[in-house]
Amino acid sequence: MKAISAKATAGLNLGAWMISSDNSGAKMVKLVSVKKSKAKKGKQVAAKIADWVKVSVKKGIPDMKGKVFDAVIIRQKKPFRRLNGERVGFEDNAVAILKDDKGNPKGTQIKGPIAREVMERWPQVGKIASIVY
Repeated sequence: MKAISAKATAGLNLGAWMISSDNSGAKMVKLVSVKKSKAKKGKQVAAKIADWVKVSVKKGIPDMKGKVFDAVIIRQKKPFRRLNGERVGFEDNAVAILKDDKGNPKGTQIKGPIAREVMERWPQVGKIASIVY
């Protein structure tokens, strides 16, 4: 995965509920695991902005409920620091569901803003975003 230009703070623990912000059919998802993460022995991993994660669909259309998908975190409440010194925190935690491991999104549009760091790491997700903040 490409590096992001921010000192991102891991703000989402395993088991965190998030909004699925795209039109893939999922409404609420639960964070199951963080892909390509490294942690100290005995320490639980946590996710941050633009991370590739596995999520379980909790609310949404019936044929998606209970299934596990890859996703990208596009917004997080916990503020993170950009290299120019500003701190960015969103009003909710949100993901965009992916249809394959190359980073292609399952939905065709994303409601609400996404972080600029997501655009750097996942350009296909950035293309369907309405606002990049």
